Amino acid sequence: MLWLSEKWRLWDQFAVRGAGFPASGVLRLAPEGLAAAADQFDGEVFDKQFDASAVETAVELQAIASTPGFRAAVEWQNSTIWRTGVESFLAWEPSVAGRTSKPRQREELVAQYWQRFCVKNDTIGFFGPVGWGRWDESVTGVRVEPGSGLVMASNVYFASWAVDAVARTISADPRSRNWVAPRRVPFVRISDGFAHLPSRAPQEIPPALLRVLGQCDGVRTAQAIQEDLGPGIDVAAALTDLVLRRWIVWRLDIPASAHPERRLRGWLESVGDTEFREHWLARLDELERGRDRVSVATPVGLPDELSALETEFTTLTGTAATRAKGTNTAPCRGLVYSDSVRAARARLGTDVLAELTPLDLLLTSATWLTSRLADAVLGHARRVHADLAAAGPVDLAAFWFACMPILHGSAVADAAALRQELSARWARILEVPEGARRVRLSSVDIADRVRDEFGEPSPGWGMARYLSPDVFVIPGDDGGLVLGELHIASNTLGASLFVNQHPARGELLAETAADFPGPRLLPMLPKEHRSRLSARIRYSLDRPEDYYVALVDHTVDPKRGRTALSADVRVEARGDRLVAALPDGAEFDVLDVFGHVLTTLAMDLFRIMPDADHSPRVTVDRLVVARESWSIPVGDLGFVSEKSEARRFVSGRRWRDSLGLPRFVFVVSPGEPRPFYVDFDAPVYVNIFAKAVRRLARQDPGGRVVITEMLPSPEQAWLTDDAGNRYTSELRFVAVHGG
Repeated sequence: MLWLSEKWRLWDQFAVRGAGFPASGVLRLAPEGLAAAADQFDGEVFDKQFDASAVETAVELQAIASTPGFRAAVEWQNSTIWRTGVESFLAWEPSVAGRTSKPRQREELVAQYWQRFCVKNDTIGFFGPVGWGRWDESVTGVRVEPGSGLVMASNVYFASWAVDAVARTISADPRSRNWVAPRRVPFVRISDGFAHLPSRAPQEIPPALLRVLGQCDGVRTAQAIQEDLGPGIDVAAALTDLVLRRWIVWRLDIPASAHPERRLRGWLESVGDTEFREHWLARLDELERGRDRVSVATPVGLPDELSALETEFTTLTGTAATRAKGTNTAPCRGLVYSDSVRAARARLGTDVLAELTPLDLLLTSATWLTSRLADAVLGHARRVHADLAAAGPVDLAAFWFACMPILHGSAVADAAALRQELSARWARILEVPEGARRVRLSSVDIADRVRDEFGEPSPGWGMARYLSPDVFVIPGDDGGLVLGELHIASNTLGASLFVNQHPARGELLAETAADFPGPRLLPMLPKEHRSRLSARIRYSLDRPEDYYVALVDHTVDPKRGRTALSADVRVEARGDRLVAALPDGAEFDVLDVFGHVLTTLAMDLFRIMPDADHSPRVTVDRLVVARESWSIPVGDLGFVSEKSEARRFVSGRRWRDSLGLPRFVFVVSPGEPRPFYVDFDAPVYVNIFAKAVRRLARQDPGGRVVITEMLPSPEQAWLTDDAGNRYTSELRFVAVHGG
């Protein structure tokens, strides 16, 4: 085992998150000599040079967009964008006079995708393949084994919503009903002939319905229940009645999985109606063959294969093959998505581990945050439990619903206050001088201050033992390490997108067993919800010995052991603790049930620098723990309204120089869906920045954009392929609290 300190163990393996196009790609959009000419601005001479450079950039963007790899990447992201925007751009003949509004918009569209593919360490498809690395005592520093090509394997998966649409189509076939297993709604408790639902009076269950309800376990089919109860009870009518009372679910639901089509196939193969079974298996076969054709398609052939699959799906289900943007679900909008495994492997020497020593201090403060958040939520929850317990035993379903105002109200406020308090405590530790741009400290010198501010905290709930830091490497003798995001209370390598791209899932499970030798209680989560939950990021390192508790919906295999409905779990006080007591006698801290909600609240809270107009770069030993950043009111960015592109570029560079911003930055704007890259030497990226600021100013005149130095920069990329191309990258570690 590899220990960062006495408290923190690091997993032996880590993920290498990197872009799928070389970092040098974005530099192609910075015309040589134009930035220097802008700084020596000479009226009409510069205007002519700018116009010529703008045409050259447009030609360069067309060259980029015409490559098969770029087209394939865009097709995977949004095939409509290709047809409505990029194809028209490629058909256009660049010229000074022809650069009207619409062609410029299309230039920016291509440039936006290009920056994402070249310098954003997303993890999706071949343009963000999952890489892996290990610690290795036999090497020094960072060692890269490029492998062969960019990716060694690619996998294409059905989106869960698409397979659910197929299941709904099958359910519409009347022959399906006998073969669907009804199940009790998780928050409905049955006791002494009454149905108990949260916040409602008990309802007496008619005897005939009670007999049927007792067999609704999600495993017995309607036909099996009918055969068991005999002809004296009309099971179909009883089930229909129970559905209307909202005590059971009687529909074909596919358990959450990276391969939902396999689950659907398994159900179809169990159906006893031969004609029905063979008909729908043939339809599923057709979809899977279409998926397989997509998975082996060349970049040139990919659009046609995706289109054919979409047509087949829509013909079968009557459902649109692409979900509308803004749907209140996870971001996967297409029928299928792709994940790839990077060919390159990384190895780190223990000298790198020594450079990570300051992480111990940061992890301590993050643990303090989870501990305080847990205390706050538990304090509220104990009062809820006391009120419910005054009327008798408390089941988890009633407790969960009664706690909703806490989890979505007071806990949100508590989390926001803790984020501010965390920064305030770090401000006292760092003692940053007024106006400083670079702060260098020693971990030895501030260790006592960290201990005074944060003590020796314990994680607030079970999964809060995990912290997942992203670390950048700056190569060379003058380099070092840079902390990116620190994901709180989450083992992000347990997400399906990582687990299913690992060559040996058992190795990750072995790491998990070392972290948790005994069983865990895991809340059963919906299949997807906004950006926080989808099949790709669902936690997938559960083990047979772990328990699941279904709170509102049931999304795992009903045949899985150690699965409890929330209505069947008691919540009991044990001194200052509240425990969830399961039907088989197992007990767990009740905060483990809230674990996903608490992690969602805490995951992105880690910021050691307080909100300020300017924050310096802070380095502890050889680890940059905070990059230099600026928070700028949109009203202070007057240059963005300049009508002339040339003058806007000149003014933007002067504004940048006035603040001392570096050439390469990332910008976060409340008006944009994700951070974006800006190169102040590249007019097209200055234009994109200006447009984002104008958009925000219209939405919120008092809004601010946050600008952070890009560190490392594109020229400092170290991750290589076998052709010598260099890619931006970051290392994602898993740290586990040993207590």
